[in-house]
Amino acid sequence: MRRLASVGAALMAAAAAALVPVPAEAHGRGPSAGDGTLVRTDAGWIRGESTAEGRQFLGVAYARQPVGRLRWQEPRPATAWHGVRRATAFGNRCVQSASWDPGYEKPTHTEDCLDLNVYTPRGRAAHRPVLVWLHGGGLTAGAGRDIVPDTFARRTGTVVVTVNYRLGAMGFLAAAGLDGEASDGVSGNYGLLDQQAALRWVRANIGRFGGDAGRVTIAGESAGGRSVCTLLASPTARGLYRAGIVESGAYGDCAGRERRRAAADGAAFAKKAGCPDPKTALACLRGKSAEDILAAQGGFDWGPVVGGAFLPVQPMEAYEKGSAADVPVLNGANSDEGRLFAFGQFDGKGRPLTAERYPAALTEEFGPELGRRVLRTYPLTEYASPTHAYGAAVGDRMFACTALRMDTALRMDTALADGSVRRRGPVYAYEFADRTSPPFASLRELDTDFDFGATHVNEVQYLFKHFGLTSPFNTEQRALARQMVQYWGSFVRTGVPRAEGGPTAPDQRTRPGQVLSLRTASAGGSAISTTVHDEHRCGLWDAVPAE
Repeated sequence: MRRLASVGAALMAAAAAALVPVPAEAHGRGPSAGDGTLVRTDAGWIRGESTAEGRQFLGVAYARQPVGRLRWQEPRPATAWHGVRRATAFGNRCVQSASWDPGYEKPTHTEDCLDLNVYTPRGRAAHRPVLVWLHGGGLTAGAGRDIVPDTFARRTGTVVVTVNYRLGAMGFLAAAGLDGEASDGVSGNYGLLDQQAALRWVRANIGRFGGDAGRVTIAGESAGGRSVCTLLASPTARGLYRAGIVESGAYGDCAGRERRRAAADGAAFAKKAGCPDPKTALACLRGKSAEDILAAQGGFDWGPVVGGAFLPVQPMEAYEKGSAADVPVLNGANSDEGRLFAFGQFDGKGRPLTAERYPAALTEEFGPELGRRVLRTYPLTEYASPTHAYGAAVGDRMFACTALRMDTALRMDTALADGSVRRRGPVYAYEFADRTSPPFASLRELDTDFDFGATHVNEVQYLFKHFGLTSPFNTEQRALARQMVQYWGSFVRTGVPRAEGGPTAPDQRTRPGQVLSLRTASAGGSAISTTVHDEHRCGLWDAVPAE
């Protein structure tokens, strides 16, 4: 309790330091005062800053900070404050381990992290469409600051919001004691409930930043894309957005954890954390430090839990039965998703996969029977190295084919019990296919000559400043980046992906199986492909369970 009290005292001190008196120009004049960096939110005044690209408001609290007794509680509205709170620096990252990403060299033990960042173009225009970005990181890492979308906002005329949400055990612990505190009787969804709280903040406040609360697109990559995939199936998220973008997020068919498994994981985690008695486990865990919680969370699959009002059924079932949100969706993956993971498993450890070891590696990954089928389907003669062949199999199963299955589930009309037919919203499929793209920043720092191609995460740098950095693009890659920004911006504004010099993305309802392939000019330029399903051997993977 002494530790929790000290955390509370630190929060109060930090909040006081962040406040300045309300300036005279604010009284009676509202958020239009001065240069547009003074805005009144529903919890109080904030002052952002002007940049070369527009305006930005950083580290804005969208909920009460989940500390003390609020650990493993559903998010609550932010506490109002007096004066003007500075919004010129990013807030804390949520609790997570150190990683290889720039800026993540040390672990983070801060629980006061439910902040967001708002980026707007210059000018006083109102009713701009809004993009809300949910970061990746396996639901155990990352933060809203991982992208800086100020240039995207300027070029597309949109308002962009990036969000922090609780991660790992802090965001997804399920337990019997917590079920009794959950509004729907199902615990373990705190991280995604944070995302919904951020969307409610956007609905209530984004108009004061020039955004249109009725034109919100939710988007994310990897675990952020999985989050979008889940929110599309969540009844409690209805009305908070009008479109969704899923980048490399359909892995595992977006499946959540069943309650029994989630509860078993929770009990095992409590025991590992030193709280084995079910009667006292919750109080014991709430008394643990963030360092203790983080140290115990390894080895568990942290993710959403199915069975309550938040997520009544698995996302894919919701799509197939027509109970998911009926909104436009842009969904896709990268052509070489698996190379990142194969590198991490083999070459990155100084042990490149050899031809002799390749069959055994497939057996270890897929099991004996499926491994033999994969060996026939991915012969080494078709790949530059055994690591590339292994990566192709892993990436096709995890990302490429699950994305195409999601497209199919979303586009199919549903026959209802009364005999009527529910028509679906448009679904647009893309594949990022620039195999010459520079590795994203975390990989560039490894100083390796491994050919990552169009691997997992690599498309993000074409849309935003990934980790705030400018990527070393050549002339063709810069042109592709501009075109991708146009595609994404068009979708956010109109619900249809269009760009200069490229075809309009095909609607899967009328052109099933056709995919917008995003490529540089020397590779033929962006075009419509009808061979993505075959190129990724989805005939094999559609017949086996998703992973």
